Amino acid sequence: MKTQPIGGVVLAGGSTDVAGAMRWLLRRANGGDVVIIRASGSDGYNAYLYSQLGERVNSVETLLVNTRELASHPDIVRKVRQAEAIFFAGGDQANYINFYQKTPLIDAVNDRIRDGVVLGGTSAGCAILGQLYFSAKEGSVTSEEALADPFDKRVTIGSRDFLMHPLLANILTDQHYTARNRQGRHLVFLARARADWNVGARGIGVDEKTAVCVSPDGTALVFGQGNAYFLTPASAQPERLQTGQPLTWHGTGQAVHITVVPGSATGAAGFNVETFRGVDSLKTEYWSVENGVFKTAPAH
Repeated sequence: MKTQPIGGVVLAGGSTDVAGAMRWLLRRANGGDVVIIRASGSDGYNAYLYSQLGERVNSVETLLVNTRELASHPDIVRKVRQAEAIFFAGGDQANYINFYQKTPLIDAVNDRIRDGVVLGGTSAGCAILGQLYFSAKEGSVTSEEALADPFDKRVTIGSRDFLMHPLLANILTDQHYTARNRQGRHLVFLARARADWNVGARGIGVDEKTAVCVSPDGTALVFGQGNAYFLTPASAQPERLQTGQPLTWHGTGQAVHITVVPGSATGAAGFNVETFRGVDSLKTEYWSVENGVFKTAPAH
């Protein structure tokens, strides 16, 4: 009898895996088969997920898929189609895009998403989960570089041509968040999504050693040692978004509204990704950019 997964999404910020979030992933596989997809690295997740976390699943297998040929291989595609949980490991998200885009592997993942698979990823694997995503196909970009020129060739944003999870339809993720000062570039990504596709994108930024677990109804739990940041543009249009010019997205200091959810060992509640609203007790603030300079202010 085929196992029916419970569904949901795990957005992990990178560095050390968060045990509580990975247990959540395994439980939502509902005793089925877990597939780790990666374009580099080894099979360290196998023992960790199968035996070390104390959750029962039927199997855990790592698929090292580092060519487009492998992304079309019938055995690889079959294993993905039989999975109840699919998790993308860290590495370089450009490899995922270059190797998997428009291949049978991604078709299989998207079919399983429609069937209710639980989907996850960490670091680069998290970067690709949204229907909008930073591809890093021209290399990574720092906040300072992106804010100085939002049309820098390294600011490469994809839209609705890779993974199609309905919970992440208009959401663009970023990871290693405060450790690598990625808040500024995240605002650039959201501004570009508006300019390039007229999409009112929202953002989820995840600190290292932290993960956001989202149930199919949008309920989010934040596990781990850092914070998750939920970004909603409050000012629709940047005042200056031009090639070769520093970004200005000021909105009287209230360009983007932020809800901050601190992680915990058992999973901190209070935010819903479907409505993109948090409970009143959560910390909120505003982020803005003036002439390429990132600014924060408390929300009142």
